[in-house]
Amino acid sequence: MFTLLLIEDDESLYREIRERLEQWSFSVHGIDDFSKVIERFSEVKPDLVIIDIQLPKYDGFHWCRMIRNHSTVPIIFLSSRDHPTDMVMSMQLGADDFVQKPFHFDVLVAKIQALLRRAYNYTADSQTLQTWYGAKIDYEKYTVSNEHGEITLTKNEMFILKQLLQHKNKTLSRDELIKALWDDERFISDNTLTVNVNRLRKRLEEIDLGKHIHTKVGQGYMAMEEVY
Repeated sequence: MFTLLLIEDDESLYREIRERLEQWSFSVHGIDDFSKVIERFSEVKPDLVIIDIQLPKYDGFHWCRMIRNHSTVPIIFLSSRDHPTDMVMSMQLGADDFVQKPFHFDVLVAKIQALLRRAYNYTADSQTLQTWYGAKIDYEKYTVSNEHGEITLTKNEMFILKQLLQHKNKTLSRDELIKALWDDERFISDNTLTVNVNRLRKRLEEIDLGKHIHTKVGQGYMAMEEVY
């Protein structure tokens, strides 16, 4: 699990970003005292930092400069301002990327994963095993097995299943699935997505799991799981 430090003073936005990133198995920490960012940085020891430009006490540029005096950790700037000089300044201070608010959350995740890959040889597929309704899913072998048997999925089918399981009990839109596939260099069209999802569901039906993949008409798809 990678540790992220989110330096954001908008509490509602902070909570939203933290909740979404935690769904991707990131450990997210925030700032309580914006005059002690470096102390918090030293305490958390993050693998990546996300900084808003407009902050109380000192702006994000100041804290980026201070962090760079201590570390080469990847840094992403967030900003609601649209001045080109903000992006130039952030890069000159040593930031690795810049995200303009408002942003699509998948864009932020893709940028985080890209920076982690470059910095730590991380891959989003680093999790190899998972259980779901008593079935064992092996992402490396592309297999799903339970008491009813074992099936082997194609790479696209397994990728789609993993995306759905990372958002269990929540609808994942068709656009989000297609974008995730494209970001992973699995080039797929809208029609091909339908074929892949239908094929995935039929394969899962062989071991009595197909009923747990739901189609939300006009919205997308959802992997269900019981909540205890």
